[in-house]
Amino acid sequence: RRYPTVEIRAETFNASTHVPVPSDSAFLKALLFELRFVDDHIFVEHRDTCTRINHSSVYSVRTEGGDLWPVLAFQKSGLIYACLPLVEETLEPRPPLLTVSGLSQGLALLLGIVDYISPSRKNEAEMTAKIGQLRNLLIQACPLGTPLNTNIRSLNSSFDDIQEMPTDENQPAWRSNTYKGKPQVNVCITEKVKCMQYDKRDVVDMWQVYGAVNCKCDIEGSAPNVTLSLNLPTNGPPLQDIVVHHCVTSVDPAMLMSSSAEPLDDSVYNGPYKFPFIPPSDSFNLCYYTSQVPVPPILGCYQLIEEGSQLKITVNLKLHESIKNSFEYCEARIPFFNRGPIAQLEYKVSYGQLDLSREKSLLVWIIGQKFPKSLEVSLTGTVSFGTAGKEHPTDYVCTGNTAYVKLYFRIPDFTLTGCYVDQHSIQIFAPGKPKITASGELISSDYYIWNSKAPAPMLYKTLLD
Repeated sequence: RRYPTVEIRAETFNASTHVPVPSDSAFLKALLFELRFVDDHIFVEHRDTCTRINHSSVYSVRTEGGDLWPVLAFQKSGLIYACLPLVEETLEPRPPLLTVSGLSQGLALLLGIVDYISPSRKNEAEMTAKIGQLRNLLIQACPLGTPLNTNIRSLNSSFDDIQEMPTDENQPAWRSNTYKGKPQVNVCITEKVKCMQYDKRDVVDMWQVYGAVNCKCDIEGSAPNVTLSLNLPTNGPPLQDIVVHHCVTSVDPAMLMSSSAEPLDDSVYNGPYKFPFIPPSDSFNLCYYTSQVPVPPILGCYQLIEEGSQLKITVNLKLHESIKNSFEYCEARIPFFNRGPIAQLEYKVSYGQLDLSREKSLLVWIIGQKFPKSLEVSLTGTVSFGTAGKEHPTDYVCTGNTAYVKLYFRIPDFTLTGCYVDQHSIQIFAPGKPKITASGELISSDYYIWNSKAPAPMLYKTLLD
């Protein structure tokens, strides 16, 4: 789709530096060239020079009229998804990507289209039909060039039905339909913890918490008002880098000013965090946040030493006493790269059970749903290997004794920050007494414990930066 109103705005913002959008065929040809789908065997300096390495999905596409920027494009399941967001400021010099709000809007719209089309990628006829319906769906999702509803699957594909739908001037665009029935609100706080532990004096361990508050509000009315509050325990770490959904009608500016890029001070906003909003019809993430918690949930030490043809391994894990000792699952995976299949394994575990993967290159230590009373578990063993084959994992980074243990766990009804939803503080300005359900969960994400007897690669040290 092309939006003449958006192109006129772009020309107004950029004046003499404006680059017109070429015809669809010319744009497609230029985009395929930039993405190296055509002429990839030819070296083209402006595209292939090593001084121009893309770290994102944002490209500058060269056309006859000049360079179009920023073109957001990526490939998924054999299809290319692309859009050209409007930059509401001058393009010379180019502004930082983080300041271009159209990029996040365009990405959300493209991901909504991916979510709509992807389930049909194995059925060509069904996918063709869905692509044919996209034009009608985009009229609802993005009528004048500004995305109003990026959940494409929730929209009605019949254009006739759209015209016959009764309109309510108070109903916001993101409420695609109205609910009939008993009011109910479900809120779930999902926190993911990333961690890099080295067990070394000269290398600092790092961890970070990322949270999302998911809501599903089944409430009657075209524009019901809801207010939800997030609370922290006394002396709990404040929420930072808060990003709110566009349905939030107002927010305390101090809430949005707390950034993890700056050191914490006593004046930082620590709640309660109030969010008044008019909920969409479907499930949505009300907000995202980060937090700097004082300790990681599980402290670990991994030692791997090579002695002749054998490897000696020792893994010690300790659950911090402040963490709820009730897991849905908890396991440690110990991969062995650039080696053959495990031919001999002798081990001793203080708790849980140890399994060997089918390809015999991975040890899976199943700790289970609870740590013992001591909150500490250990594994020791010796491993020897057979001849390496093509099916065994290789890694150019993890060579020699450079290796890691990766933890996988989920703790239901618990958050690392202590953040919770006060059900009594949820205000709903709609008839009927709603049923309110609030829950939380903590999930591991990229939780690594590196071998302290070998240097950890610098690549992994910067993953959390």
